Amino acid sequence: MIADVLTEAGDRMAKAVDVARDDFNTVRTGRANPALFQRILVDYYGTPTPLGQLAALQAPEARMLVVTPYDKTALKDIERAIATAPNLGATPSNDGTLIRVVMPELTEDRRREFVKIVRGKGEDAKVSVRNIRRRAKDDLDALKSEVGDDDVARAEKELEALTKRHVDAIDEALKRKEAELLEV
Repeated sequence: MIADVLTEAGDRMAKAVDVARDDFNTVRTGRANPALFQRILVDYYGTPTPLGQLAALQAPEARMLVVTPYDKTALKDIERAIATAPNLGATPSNDGTLIRVVMPELTEDRRREFVKIVRGKGEDAKVSVRNIRRRAKDDLDALKSEVGDDDVARAEKELEALTKRHVDAIDEALKRKEAELLEV
């Protein structure tokens, strides 16, 4: 019972760390990266659809990304979604068959703004890990009558160590992303 609770909490925390890393990849550093556009939602026939499902994304140059839609009728919707995407500052140009997106040069102020955004995403990920810990602790407390106080206390110490390991992983990924953002 206790092992199941700890295993489930560990798996969920690992997923939260993976989501945080993916979120960090959506914040641009200096190069045009297809990962920046994966989370952009396009209104496709009334349904918000991720851009990665509607188009092929390629980066032929350092500051340019080419978006080739699978369905040419969605070209205008894709262009509108890219133009209105927050924290991107990109200018899409449509030539009738594909969209070229030129990424602007990053200024020092813009880099610092991106660092603040990344820190916010990191804090959200830590809150998620702490919520998982809280739920697991509640589950452990519910098991006190079945397994005893000593086993639950040992499991709570293990849960704290697990939480610390995952929070440290988020901090490490955050530190790497900040260094990447501030590098000129």
